[in-house]
Amino acid sequence: MQDEQQFEQLMLQYTQLKNGSEDIARMIANEDFDNAITMIKSREQLFLSCKCIRKYLELTPVQQKELDSLLDEIRELELKNIKTLEKSKANVELEIKKSQKSQKIQQAYDMNTDLKGSIVNIQE
Repeated sequence: MQDEQQFEQLMLQYTQLKNGSEDIARMIANEDFDNAITMIKSREQLFLSCKCIRKYLELTPVQQKELDSLLDEIRELELKNIKTLEKSKANVELEIKKSQKSQKIQQAYDMNTDLKGSIVNIQE
């Protein structure tokens, strides 16, 4: 009886982790990185709790299959989030490089003509 309650608690916690992964994916898509990072850090304790429960819980084959299915979903979501972040990071790095090159060209050729006087005075 207690094993069944612990299994339900474990499934509830893993479901919370799965929902958190989906929330983080939405935050990343909306470029709300600060809240996504905060949420990622706050989930660490929940992962540790799940690990402790699993260590001492004896699962039936049916329970194990159900748990494995949920864990696969969580892994898939987490990997998707990681790939999205890596892609975004690569895009940001590319934009930074472009900006740095443009800045170097402007500094090398001093293209800011607004600060300099013109050679021809049209009014005269």
